[in-house]
Amino acid sequence: MRLGIISDTHGSLEAWNRCLQVLGDIDLLLHAGDVLYHGPRNPLPGGYGAKDLAEAINRYSGRLVIARGNCDADIDQLVIDVPIQAPYALVVVDGVSIMVTHGHMTSQDELAELMNRFKLDIIVTGHTHVPGIVKPFGDKGGVIVNPGSPSLPKAAEGRGTCALIEDRAIRIIYIDDGSDAMVSLW
Repeated sequence: MRLGIISDTHGSLEAWNRCLQVLGDIDLLLHAGDVLYHGPRNPLPGGYGAKDLAEAINRYSGRLVIARGNCDADIDQLVIDVPIQAPYALVVVDGVSIMVTHGHMTSQDELAELMNRFKLDIIVTGHTHVPGIVKPFGDKGGVIVNPGSPSLPKAAEGRGTCALIEDRAIRIIYIDDGSDAMVSLW
């Protein structure tokens, strides 16, 4: 199982393409929202082209699940063929249960509660533009992963990121060179 994770592309075709390049051959791509619009608080990201990104998403031949972010609007669904699900998208891949949500309305404690309540293995979030991997229950299982943003990163390094889940490892990957920002087993 190879799952790609992205979030907060904010209309950057360049960021989308870099993510696909560094992720390589994946079984499923999960997008945690803020797909096309950059939002009123953000600058235009490099490679901004919401229409071009929508067309690229529609041409994407792999399996794709998208959760709705706070910058995603009803109109976006008119130009993107894949359903933009809100507030959660649930998938099960090879027996691994995954919830995708943007995370703008849910605290870490609430995410942990959802994980426990619905017996989830992984929760994917976005919104903060800061990558992270959290194990709310320690070694007892369950991981919350935020891939950061490939287009408008807000981590100290200022480098765009996405994430890859392969086997029992989660890697946060810098999109500029494909190197690991962080790795965790789950």
